[in-house]
Amino acid sequence: MRVLITGAGGFLGSHLLRGLRGHTLIAASRRPVGGTEWRQLGDLGGSIDWDGLLRDVDAVVHLANIAHRSASDEEFDRVNRQSTADLCAAAKRAGLRQLVFVSSIAAQVGHSSQTVVTEADAPAPVGAYGRSKLAAERVIAESGVPFTILRPVLVLGEGAKANAASLEKLARLPVPLPLGSIAAERSFLSVENFVSGVATVLGNPRALGETYVIADPLPMTVGEVIAKMRAGMGRRPGIVTLPRGSLEMLMKLPGARAIWERIGKPLVIDPAKLMGLGWSPTR
Repeated sequence: MRVLITGAGGFLGSHLLRGLRGHTLIAASRRPVGGTEWRQLGDLGGSIDWDGLLRDVDAVVHLANIAHRSASDEEFDRVNRQSTADLCAAAKRAGLRQLVFVSSIAAQVGHSSQTVVTEADAPAPVGAYGRSKLAAERVIAESGVPFTILRPVLVLGEGAKANAASLEKLARLPVPLPLGSIAAERSFLSVENFVSGVATVLGNPRALGETYVIADPLPMTVGEVIAKMRAGMGRRPGIVTLPRGSLEMLMKLPGARAIWERIGKPLVIDPAKLMGLGWSPTR
């Protein structure tokens, strides 16, 4: 198929352009992308010529959104929901064969969960970003356009932004890190497995009308993630354990509770539904 990738200049988009095989890829981004056909994508908060962008296109992988910066509820809604609604209207006019919408696990659940999360759980986003992504999902489901929705967890890999980039910065610090006391497991997703997940659903008739959570099958503690990153740098793990009392004192520092929600509590995702479709994650 001829596949338009919106947000092709970003972290996930650039990996899709390099790793997605078997299709003719068209990049849609603000700035030119080398090595493939490129179409300019303007500010999603403004007016977009979706009809022009979808000319001679069979499918779209829609990545473009607000994710890694602060925004008002109204801006999240305009960019993540309303622009998606505009895309759906143009997709219906164009007779698009498939819209693959890259949503977020934030549309499904908050920062942590005491139970293993699956698609069967009622969505319960806790912030404006997650609510806007869930609202966009619902617009897509009601649009009449053939669709597949993916809800990835935090994606790790070269060029990652935000929380994933923060983990890599921690890994690069030349000091031991007191993360051995954090036993909670969390699900992560390698960017290679993200690309193979998109490849699994793209053009697959069994994926139409379906929503999938996507995560590496084996969850890890944050200490294990850092140790794995350091191993990739040729370094020792450097993960140490603090006495419980010391860890509790650290959690009383300003801002520490918000960090604890993201690294100290469990968030395990079960990707069995996508694996049942034929997705074979490599690690």
